[in-house]
Parts: sequence; C-alpha cells; structure tokens
Amino acid sequence: MKNNNVGYIHSIETMGLVDGPGIRFVVFMQGCPLRCLFCHNPDTWNPNIGIQMTPLELVEKIERYKPYFDKNGGVTFSGGEPLLQSEFLIECLKLCKEKNIHTCIDTSGVGGKNIEEVLRYTDLVMWDVKAFEAQEYETMTGIKIEESLLFLEQCQKMNVNMWIRQVIVPGINDSEDYIERLASFIKPLHNILKIEFLPYELLGVHKYKELGIHYRLEGTPAMNQDKCDKLYQLLLKRLS
Repeated sequence: MKNNNVGYIHSIETMGLVDGPGIRFVVFMQGCPLRCLFCHNPDTWNPNIGIQMTPLELVEKIERYKPYFDKNGGVTFSGGEPLLQSEFLIECLKLCKEKNIHTCIDTSGVGGKNIEEVLRYTDLVMWDVKAFEAQEYETMTGIKIEESLLFLEQCQKMNVNMWIRQVIVPGINDSEDYIERLASFIKPLHNILKIEFLPYELLGVHKYKELGIHYRLEGTPAMNQDKCDKLYQLLLKRLS
C-alpha cells in the first residue's frame, strides 16, 4: 500500500455529532465537481489546495481520537466531495479498517474512480440527494445526473448500508408533490438505515461575498423547521 499519496484537506472536526452514527472524526476534503445552488461551503470547491497530508499521517491522527468515538462512532470523510480524491480516500479507508475504525463517506456519488474499491472499505454511505430527476438535478448542481445514479446502483449492488440525506429548500423542493415523488424514488431501495431532511440555512452565504462569487439563492429564506418536519412525516407515511 502506498502511503506517500498526498491528500488535500479543507478542515477537520474531531468530535462531530451530525455526520454519521455516534461521535465522528470528520474529514472535510477539498474539491468538488458540483455547484449546488444551496452549497454553504464554496471554499471547498477548488481542488489541490488546503492542508496536505498522507493517508498514514491522517489515520494516525484519527486513531488518537479512537478512545472518544470507540465502537459507536468512527470517521466520516466529507467535503467538498471525498470521491474526487479517490486514490487518497481508498488508502485512508484501508488503514482505518486495519485499525477497526468504522468508516463513512458523505458523498454525492460524483467525481470518483475505482468506486467498487472505495465501497469495499466503507461501512456506511451517506448519499446526498440533490434531486432525482434529470432536469431538476442539472438545475440544482450544474452537472448531469447519470454518474450519481450509477454510484447509487453500485451501492445497491454491493449491499452497502446507506443513509439518505436531502436538503429542503423553500420554493424548490418543499412541496408535497416533490416529497411524493421522492418517496417513490426511495421505496425500491434496500439497506437504507436512515433518511434525513436537512433544512436549508443561510450560514454560508457570507462566504460567497468573501470569495467574490454570486450567490444564486439570494433572497431565499431559511427553511422553516416545522414545515420541514411535516414534510418528513409525509415521506415516512408514504414509505410505510
């Protein structure tokens, strides 16, 4: 196994509570091929910048926190898009599995290579549903949907455990019609351990100003939590 492969890390959170089961060591990796309308981390878009680490250096750091996350938690590779650095990611995942560390990737399923090998060393995939129909997906992300669906198909083929995450944005996907269609999309899938609705927030808007990037959802309010909860209950009802 090569351990001299360098990865580019945006940031690290050592005690994450919302990026997978238990306490997580969260690695936010640099680079993303998507340009989602609701993205709150435009500072992760550019590849090949950030903190440089080898897989061995990163996993040694992760292992130091093992007493905190122990059996109920683990490591989550997020981003940006972790698949964009697939070679580095695979080496990290292999090292983690050697050390009995639970592995999770938070991904859109886009931008990667050797996906089968990535999934072989991944205990849990948190798959981000940007949209599930071709035109809606392209409007939301700026790219075509096919690669994301192929990734989902591979997860299903390999029986990888999954969480499904959907950001709910006012005026875009906060309708009952959208939720009905989402339920129809999810229902045939297997190994889905959890579904999460994440209400759209305004926390990252200031980053666009700092980076001189036009924010395309300017004027869109934060998602109402009560309405988000009601839509989630509708989804569960349709899936039951």
